Amino acid sequence: MTSIFQRLTRPFTSSTMRFTPDQAAQSMNMPEGAQKATIAAGCFWGIEHQYRKDFGNKGLLDARVGYIGGDTQNPTYRAVCSGRTGHAEACQLVFDPEKVSYRTLIEYFYKMHDPTTANRQGPDTGSQYRSGIFYHNEEQKSVAEDVTKKANEQWWKGSIVTEILPAGEWWDAEKYHQLYLDNNPGGYECPSHYVRKFPDLH
Repeated sequence: MTSIFQRLTRPFTSSTMRFTPDQAAQSMNMPEGAQKATIAAGCFWGIEHQYRKDFGNKGLLDARVGYIGGDTQNPTYRAVCSGRTGHAEACQLVFDPEKVSYRTLIEYFYKMHDPTTANRQGPDTGSQYRSGIFYHNEEQKSVAEDVTKKANEQWWKGSIVTEILPAGEWWDAEKYHQLYLDNNPGGYECPSHYVRKFPDLH
């Protein structure tokens, strides 16, 4: 049975995770016509879990946790957690734009985490937990900037610190991180990952 302590603290040792060492994640499913969205919002387990739960039957085709925004090759979880690789823990979403828009996914991003804390999300501190949107084309950049401006004015009282950057090289996290909260029910969830009841942006 999972204790309250386990739910509130993030495991860092292999004894607290179910995985096989060096087990790589399978390649991401990218159907024709699908698009990618890449975001960072603190602990990547919770980001993936939230999006799968709320968009799993509304246009989300796949989701993958990994590392982006750093300057080292083949980063490991432990290296990223050290804060020395420059990477953010992130989630890459594959979605059907005929069923859900990029704008909707980015608006949700600003509802499901706290974008006002620099290099921190809930109890998790360090640059790997920063808030970021990593756009894949100029249209995504424009949407991200527009939604950020409106969310900053209408929802977050001018306090958003989210970075908006071109999507650089993406690295899949180790297999045991994929679907982590599905495979570890009752495992650690960042307390800042929940959907705020904001009015629609205008």
